[in-house]
Amino acid sequence: MAKETKFYMETVQAIKQRFEIIGNDPKLNRAIEKAIQVAPTDISVMVTGESGVGKENIPRIIHSLSHRKHGKYIAVNCGAIPEGTIDSELFGHEKGAFTGATSTREGYFEVADGGTIFLDEVGELPLTTQVRLLRVLENGEFIKVGSSQVQKTNVRIVAATNVNLFNAIEKGKFREDLYYRLTTVEITLPPLRERNEDIHLLFRKFVADFAHKYKMPPLKLDDDAVQLLQKFRWNGNIRQLRNVAEQISVLETNRDITLATLQSYLPTEGSNLPSVINDKKKESDFSTERDILYKVLFDMKSDLNDLKKLTLELMKNGSSKVQDINPNLIQKIYGSQENDSEIDFEEEPRTAVMTPATREDNYQIQDDNYLFAETIEEEEILRLEQKEIEMIKKSLEKNKGKRKAAADELGISERTLYRKIKQFDL
Repeated sequence: MAKETKFYMETVQAIKQRFEIIGNDPKLNRAIEKAIQVAPTDISVMVTGESGVGKENIPRIIHSLSHRKHGKYIAVNCGAIPEGTIDSELFGHEKGAFTGATSTREGYFEVADGGTIFLDEVGELPLTTQVRLLRVLENGEFIKVGSSQVQKTNVRIVAATNVNLFNAIEKGKFREDLYYRLTTVEITLPPLRERNEDIHLLFRKFVADFAHKYKMPPLKLDDDAVQLLQKFRWNGNIRQLRNVAEQISVLETNRDITLATLQSYLPTEGSNLPSVINDKKKESDFSTERDILYKVLFDMKSDLNDLKKLTLELMKNGSSKVQDINPNLIQKIYGSQENDSEIDFEEEPRTAVMTPATREDNYQIQDDNYLFAETIEEEEILRLEQKEIEMIKKSLEKNKGKRKAAADELGISERTLYRKIKQFDL
């Protein structure tokens, strides 16, 4: 037992040195151990953890220790590829399959045949692409975009995500059957705030690297600064810690870093709150504002319809008949009055016989009435379009031009958003 433990520790330590992984946290060691154990097999693996914890190291370890190590290793960031082209990137396309497809192209699954594909941010895959991926996992088959020929591939898939896939499944954004196919084995990397003893080790490694890179003496933290470093939440995890180390290495001339100096490079307490809470609040505020706007627009439409109806009655029957026939309609439009007789309409001249001249005038009134109704409808449509344009612009600005995020926020498909952008020339 002691020999097995020693061998295990030596193996994990060797892997950490080979891939430059810093830290001795038990959760980190357990994740590396699981990667070593599943590497010789072909089962699919899901790597989970917050953004910036170093999830990309696990698939590299698995590939390097597997029988596929001499094959291709391709890492794909699914969230960085537009929805319209991701099928072509993953599975390839035939010449003429779509506009701009001037030649046949091999996809990643064809190129990596016999190797490993790492699908980072797999939770961002469109549903149509998820169906294609499920077929690859089940029987190794795929079809190029624009082709009818089934092709075979022998790849090992390792996926990673920083989102809660169970929530995505409940919202209909991720297939449940695909989730269970990808998570045959799940490896979770702990966030940096749970690796308290590793934070200072990582910081020292980063400042040593930057000192060598920029040819300057390394930084040194005093005891108070070390305590702050270890107590800080580090929402951006290792990536954030590395950025702070690089900033201080470049900007500080004094290489002895005090608590006050370190504090000046860290975000304030308010901005250090988990971003997911802020995002939900913003999304909720925007959703409430959108619901209120929709209600105002629908109420406006109802009022316009009531006004058109009253106008038609006035043109056809005269004010006295309208007040007798539709008192409720008049009260709805003009509000309650202490004395209904105060609502004064200019009455039409009453004629017992309709002469040809008055008949012609009556036709003219009807024609003018239809023209008036059409004008109101056109103005109503223009107002609705203006509100729609304002909402699309606001959502795009809020999401920094990311159309997929804007479409999700507006509650429409990305294809519909593309069409609206083109329609309104945004």
